[in-house]
Amino acid sequence: MQAKQHPISLEQANAGYQLNSFHFGTPGAGKKVYIQASLHADEIPGMLVAQFLRKRLLQLEAAGALRGEIILVPVANPIGLAQAIHGAPFGRFDLSTGVNFNRAYKHVAEELKKSLDGQLGADAQANAATIRQHARAAVAGWTPGTDAEALKKILLGMAIDADIVLDLHCDNAAVLHIYTGTPLAGAIAPLSALMGAQALLLALEAGEEPFDEACSRLWWDLDAHFGGRYPIPMACLSTTVELRGEKEVSYELAERDATALLAFLTIEGLIDGPSASAAGGADFLALAAPGGLPAPLCEATPLEGVEPIIAPHAGILVYTRKLGERVAAGDALGDLIDPISGATTTLRASVPGVFFARSAHCHVLRGMNVGKVAGATAFRAGKLLSQ
Repeated sequence: MQAKQHPISLEQANAGYQLNSFHFGTPGAGKKVYIQASLHADEIPGMLVAQFLRKRLLQLEAAGALRGEIILVPVANPIGLAQAIHGAPFGRFDLSTGVNFNRAYKHVAEELKKSLDGQLGADAQANAATIRQHARAAVAGWTPGTDAEALKKILLGMAIDADIVLDLHCDNAAVLHIYTGTPLAGAIAPLSALMGAQALLLALEAGEEPFDEACSRLWWDLDAHFGGRYPIPMACLSTTVELRGEKEVSYELAERDATALLAFLTIEGLIDGPSASAAGGADFLALAAPGGLPAPLCEATPLEGVEPIIAPHAGILVYTRKLGERVAAGDALGDLIDPISGATTTLRASVPGVFFARSAHCHVLRGMNVGKVAGATAFRAGKLLSQ
């Protein structure tokens, strides 16, 4: 394992930040995997999962069981981790700019559409290598204007040429769910089953350039741009894994999630079975074995089919349905009670689907997003992600 430190701040900055990454295996010896946790710094479950991953990856590396390169970033946002407002952690937005730490990544496809002109041919793998080379150069040429942008450049620089990108997040309160690109639906299905995802949400473009899309969308955008004249594989399986809710931080869940992730990497050829078995990998090898994959808990649905439940007024929020339940159109999800008048508004789903996320707050203001239902029919467009 090689530990690296990446300076984020300029020397003349008022505060100094650095990012730490841990590198396992051998670059170029197989697939490249990039895993990061807690890009929204107050989302802690992934940070604990990363501790289990680091321990297991050290064991696997010592046993000679790794068949590629794995980069692990257990704390992807040291800037946000240092932010607090009156004692409360606040890691979703950069306080200096108001920009979400998981938005506004450079979409290199626009630059590559020009730089790749005349560079591609009939060999899909050679094209993938060329695209990765140009993508690395495009990220390297990004000039950040703030510490937050400098952080984004460092993260994207490590991930832009990876075969697999796993971005570990969590929601406010939720069951485990996964976001990925529509062309990656088949490739992500084993991970969804292994993780026990109860919603698998697909989109060609979610809007506002989140990290996972910055790594993967360039491939189908370039394929569409060149109109099939050259074979361009979907060479980056990038996904955001939402590890339930913010408060679900436990050894049991973290170890279970780490085991599922290692099983997925085994299926993807990153981990050698016999060597891993000698290193105590029986748990994840059993999941990765033929017939070991659990039955999926959900089918993929479009991100455009997710209904945000918006509070029509301020009040006390009392949920009457449990997370993970299937609901029909018109079903009640909870009540919103005016604490002064006592007037009660019942919040209802307008689409059938899975009630997969909700607010953890017991008093909410008008206009707040207090729930999400994953429906099977697309009906939204534009900016599809929560702010």
